[in-house]
Amino acid sequence: MADRSLRGIRLGAQSLQSEEGVVFMERTQHTYTCSKCGRDTELTFAADAEPPATWECRTCGGEALLQTSTGQAEVDHSGDKAPRTHWDMLLERRTIPELEEILAERLAYVRARRGETDSSAKSA
Repeated sequence: MADRSLRGIRLGAQSLQSEEGVVFMERTQHTYTCSKCGRDTELTFAADAEPPATWECRTCGGEALLQTSTGQAEVDHSGDKAPRTHWDMLLERRTIPELEEILAERLAYVRARRGETDSSAKSA
């Protein structure tokens, strides 16, 4: 009985849904131009959606700016923060004298493991 219900259907090859009665949303095309490589990228958005001012370039990963009827979109980077480095985060936890003390302790430990003395390390 199960064989009869699946006969004539290619499983996974085609959808059983149709696009009958489906109304697609209106769409608009927007052009983004990369500031690094100059490549134009066309993207499609819903007509009622506001496109972002920037988009990542597909080829070089640079910042592509939205082309408007008045030219390129203005992007305000004044609120962007510089990324914190490992050194910045370390300085939030320790002071320079503390770091120098830890370095001296670790160097003494390494030299002791190698069998070096302080006098031989200073003369080298």
